[in-house]
Amino acid sequence: MGQISRRALFDASTAVVGSIGVGITLLALNDSHNVTNLAAVVAGLTLVAVAALSVVRRRPSYSGPADRVTLFRAVLAGGCATIVVLSLWGTVPTRSWWLVLLAATAVLLDAVDGAVARRTGTATKAGARLDMETDAILLLVLSIPVALTVGWWALLIGLMRYFYVAASWVRPALRGELEFSSFRRVVAATQGVVLVVILVPVTPVALAVPVAAASLLLLGVSFGRDVVALERSADRSVTRP
Repeated sequence: MGQISRRALFDASTAVVGSIGVGITLLALNDSHNVTNLAAVVAGLTLVAVAALSVVRRRPSYSGPADRVTLFRAVLAGGCATIVVLSLWGTVPTRSWWLVLLAATAVLLDAVDGAVARRTGTATKAGARLDMETDAILLLVLSIPVALTVGWWALLIGLMRYFYVAASWVRPALRGELEFSSFRRVVAATQGVVLVVILVPVTPVALAVPVAAASLLLLGVSFGRDVVALERSADRSVTRP
């Protein structure tokens, strides 16, 4: 087993410490002093710790500039998770400006880490996977308060990716390599924006419902297209002489 690089260890440790700081700050700002609310900090910290561990466990060990952006996004997602847990316990509103601030920043930075990786020539499959998993967990976290606002079905926006992964366990064809798709990229980028807009406290629920429904429909179409493409590709591979 190779040695862990100092850069990777430093970046991972910084993300964990940052997550603790963000969690404690959120408790203080929202006047949440109950000891049980520390579980909210733990929820956010767990999210960040998983991302940090994925960087530390890489072999060969490394951490590039794009990874640092993604880890920062993970810290923001962890902060969102802390606020969501607090809202579930009634400590803060389901839709709050603090949640919007953290979520909007994380969503906007989604375009940054990829650009940094390409500009610095440090794009890797491991980095792309960390970026994708950070996007997925952020959508899942944000879909919880959205579901509490517009209806339980909105939780499917955050769960869709995980349902797809679970399906790939029993259907090997879904593990295939997908070709580039502008439609898939646009739909994926839209999900975070839609969830943030719905979570803005002044957004009318009457508007949030159809917007969330349209977003879920587009996401379902995108995943459906990918499933069909992978199944057809698998069929061609089997029938090819």
